[in-house]
Amino acid sequence: MIENVYEQHEWKHPTIVAGVPWKNPVGTASGTFQLAACRWFYDVSQMGAISTKGVSPIPWEGNPAPRTAESPAGMVNAVGLQNPGVDHYLVDELPKLKELGALVVTNVAGHSDDDYAQVVEKLADSPADMLEINVSCPNVSHGGMSVGSDPQALSRLIKRLRALTTKPMVVKLSPNVTDIVSIAKSAVDAGADALSLINTLVGMRIDVQTGEPIIANRTGGVSGPAIFPIALGFVWRVRQALPDIPIIGIGGIDSGLKALEYLYAGANAVEVGAAALYDPTAPIRVARELDDLLDERPQLAAKLAKGETWR
Repeated sequence: MIENVYEQHEWKHPTIVAGVPWKNPVGTASGTFQLAACRWFYDVSQMGAISTKGVSPIPWEGNPAPRTAESPAGMVNAVGLQNPGVDHYLVDELPKLKELGALVVTNVAGHSDDDYAQVVEKLADSPADMLEINVSCPNVSHGGMSVGSDPQALSRLIKRLRALTTKPMVVKLSPNVTDIVSIAKSAVDAGADALSLINTLVGMRIDVQTGEPIIANRTGGVSGPAIFPIALGFVWRVRQALPDIPIIGIGGIDSGLKALEYLYAGANAVEVGAAALYDPTAPIRVARELDDLLDERPQLAAKLAKGETWR
């Protein structure tokens, strides 16, 4: 835990993501941030950005319990993107975040292309600063598969959404694909302004007393320190293939040093997720640690401040 989490920090090393200035390169990852809890632990306006929990066109109840299981150096979850829907988000959470001075990245979820379009259309004139399109959801208009696993389906969706908004649009990529580079290129060619990667990997745990999966959904998404080197490798590969697209690195970040590795791999910024579940102050702690580490790396800091990357 860190001291004085509400003390205003004089950030020395900003970054730029898709033309949007972040006061530091660290944001919260969607799915682990909830304003009702996090506002008690740190000042959300101090973060580079706040990526909110996925927003759907109507309220989603999520998956049946049990929804989570521990795993070595991580966890498995199948919450099912439970949320109260975009209308509630627009009158409740988003206004509160903006009143508190946060830079808001609204995560968009859907089970069909129409779902995504409805949410983006409603957010088009909202005070959200950026949109993050979560293309890892099961998609009924794509045979129940994630639209993010098919370059052509993803291209159609992003082109449709691009026509509905002028807000900077980040596409959040799934690692559960054969070739993430082709998926990334498809998103960028269709109009994505930036990419965030990675979302969780598919995994499970078994209850050895019953022989059955612990999670009611059977499989879930693996997150936490265990996926750090995997996620870092994905960021490196996408950066090598797409030298100019802004990238937000996600996966296993629980310290400023790990965040720094993502920046050296070619990310413009990072998001902290699972670490906040066991250390609620992790996002702001990582941001402050990274800010100090960048003091000793003026060349990297200068590139970030101009919206450039190390690679």
